[in-house]
Amino acid sequence: MNQDYLDPKYAEGMPKMADNTFALEFLLRIKTGIRYYAVSLTETASPELRKAFYRQMEQAIDLHGEVTELMLEKGWIYPRDIGKQIELDIKSADMAIAIGNMELFQADTDRLGTFATPEK
Repeated sequence: MNQDYLDPKYAEGMPKMADNTFALEFLLRIKTGIRYYAVSLTETASPELRKAFYRQMEQAIDLHGEVTELMLEKGWIYPRDIGKQIELDIKSADMAIAIGNMELFQADTDRLGTFATPEK
């Protein structure tokens, strides 16, 4: 990985990686919401509230399906091909390790001379 984090040209490809990450996080949040709705259904005594939880849970399940389909279309997950999924997970783990090893707060961040600046 490049060590010059202040140069925007090295951010190429980041939006695609960010989209993948945001979609996966969203999918996990939806799953958590579905679990909470299921628990709430079993713990409420009000029929009206139970109906409301059930409707919201159904909407969350539909949303889960839509996000999953999007991720399948984009090639961000491979639930039916374990080999590809493992390969993708290893690539993601390697990227996370590389980002973790970055020197994010460099001692010298002076950009004087890099850009056209007026003489003092």
